[in-house]
Amino acid sequence: MAAPDAKPKLAFYWAASCGGCEITITELGMRLIDVGDLVDIVFWPCAMDFKYSDVEALGDGEIDVCFFNGAIRCSENEHIANLLRRKSKLLVAFGSCAYEGCIPGLANLYDAESVLERVYDTAPSLDDSRGTRPTPSSQVPEDKIEIPVFYDRVKTLAQTVDVDYFMPGCPPVVDQVWNVFQTLLAGELPAKGAIIGADAKTNCDVCPRQKGESGMRIKEFKRPHEVTLDPDVCFLTQGILCCGPATRAGCGLPCINGNMPCRGCYGPPDGVVDQGSKLLSAIAALIDTDEPEELPRILDTIVDPTGTFYRFSLADSILSELKYKRG
Repeated sequence: MAAPDAKPKLAFYWAASCGGCEITITELGMRLIDVGDLVDIVFWPCAMDFKYSDVEALGDGEIDVCFFNGAIRCSENEHIANLLRRKSKLLVAFGSCAYEGCIPGLANLYDAESVLERVYDTAPSLDDSRGTRPTPSSQVPEDKIEIPVFYDRVKTLAQTVDVDYFMPGCPPVVDQVWNVFQTLLAGELPAKGAIIGADAKTNCDVCPRQKGESGMRIKEFKRPHEVTLDPDVCFLTQGILCCGPATRAGCGLPCINGNMPCRGCYGPPDGVVDQGSKLLSAIAALIDTDEPEELPRILDTIVDPTGTFYRFSLADSILSELKYKRG
């Protein structure tokens, strides 16, 4: 950390993500004032007028901790990830997009051209702009303007640069962020590569809902809006897909307490390499049929299996690695 007579230097950056992680920082409220008294924020372009040149002017390792949120979607994201890695003592993958790829990572089901074609060529439009794409390079009187290269593959931060700590959540909850700040400022750091601000257990381990007398045996999957949900009974018992069996605890269960199933945004618990396959295995064990011909019918009631089982972790999955390893 910083010298005893100097405030630690913090940086925040937003790459390919929705901005929810930045909102979490602002939701610290008055505690953000306390953070400002304890640290020197040297880079936070979302909230303050910083330029890349401000980071480039810093010495290597001069930033004590950088919270990097967002996946790596384009050449700009990759360039800044490398720059902040060089300038930071500690680099934290902040939120699910940086940690696992999150929703942007679902684009790995397609290549860059397919994404651009859908967005600019075939998506319905109210004007005549369909078919107009961004120009990679434009000459203006002042200089040439070049936009970042849009990559075929969405990567996690750790697939791009070396990462010290991982902080899950979409977004991380406010109290979790505050506790992590306190831990880092106190110098009470876990081993490199650790998950910070979350638990080792699964959400199923800490969920208060009852499993029901008959246990969890599923003959059909339904979506939340199709049934009247019992707020005291396990979602899986009610035939609603819940990612709790394969998701790390620590969020405080805001979705479950709001009578909605766990989405899986805190990533896999300890010992699980691939969250999607773990969840698939857990769900498959609950299907109640002795008739092989019934399986396709039951499985067909799962809407968008890939987007469900790998909603947050496709970019960091075994499936993704196999796809790009094979080219």
